[in-house]
Amino acid sequence: MKEQRVQRILDAMKESGIPQMIISDATAIFYLTGKWIHPGERLLALYLNINGNHKLVINELFPQNKDLGVELVWYNDMQDGVAILNEVLEHDKMIGIDKTWPARFLLRLQELGGAKGYVNGSPIVDGVRIVKDEEEQEKMRISSQINDEVMGELISMIGKGMSEKELSAAVRKLYDSHGCEDVSFSPITAFGKNGADPHHMTDDTKGKTGDSVVLDIGGMKDNYASDMTRTVFLGEVSERQKEIYNIVLEANLRGIAAARAGNRMCDVDLAARNYIEEQGYGAYFTHRTGHSIGLEDHEYGDVSSTNEAIIQVGQCFSVEPGIYLPEENFGVRIEDLVLITEDGCEVLNHFQKELIVIDNIGKKG
Repeated sequence: MKEQRVQRILDAMKESGIPQMIISDATAIFYLTGKWIHPGERLLALYLNINGNHKLVINELFPQNKDLGVELVWYNDMQDGVAILNEVLEHDKMIGIDKTWPARFLLRLQELGGAKGYVNGSPIVDGVRIVKDEEEQEKMRISSQINDEVMGELISMIGKGMSEKELSAAVRKLYDSHGCEDVSFSPITAFGKNGADPHHMTDDTKGKTGDSVVLDIGGMKDNYASDMTRTVFLGEVSERQKEIYNIVLEANLRGIAAARAGNRMCDVDLAARNYIEEQGYGAYFTHRTGHSIGLEDHEYGDVSSTNEAIIQVGQCFSVEPGIYLPEENFGVRIEDLVLITEDGCEVLNHFQKELIVIDNIGKKG
């Protein structure tokens, strides 16, 4: 296992008074072992104990060819995996349970008298994962560098008459050509009025002159996600669109300026949100300002006006304010990832944020 990460979990368990824990989330298990295991409906449980009696309870269907740094406890489909897990627990003590563990397993463990009591152990794992170590930080940089390149290549395709679905398919091929394992989420390519829907589902719409084009894309490189949004304009841009774009850009910059260790997560949200509200568009900024990111595109720790958690060095999250005007048939969002440093933050995205107008080569009117 990755010893430093495991030790951080164990230290947090001690501080929380939780002597033992079951971790079942595949991403969390990968974070601690370096191995992806996708068990489907079968039981997979990493058992951690502050005294060091760690076990991985795993079905024989998933043979392991390398040492994972933890003792493997095997079971097969003819055996009760929860009962086998129960044999390694300390029944007279509290246990932390993963928030993703299916209720059928937890109920069975309770029937067997697995522990003195059960608490949600996920805040411990989430709280450790939210702070990226040096290895993770470098992978986040590389993933975002690729995202910058893909964004530039995608924008060069915008004015050629392709539909949203065609652009979305092209995005996937671009990430593949850059050595990514996959996209980190379904790409959002939204022309005109579709860009006024923050999470528009890509369709067959083609752009027309004067459309805003919201591009929200990200890829998975070496298991780490990237995420960036840029808004460009097709053929021409109106003064009204320029006004909204500049407001969103300033909100983005103010959010980034507030992304510092010691500030609260809500301070980042409010820095962006308050400016948009001051300009009269608060009702049209309809989502939180951002989310944490790492092995998953959306991780624990949102950038919202209600999250008063203190920002720590090593956190990585998005700053993505937007204004969405469905009655005017356009929207604008600008998103960057920031990595918190000792003296502020490192912006991981370097693709330009100056307003871009793309020649509409494929225009039909």
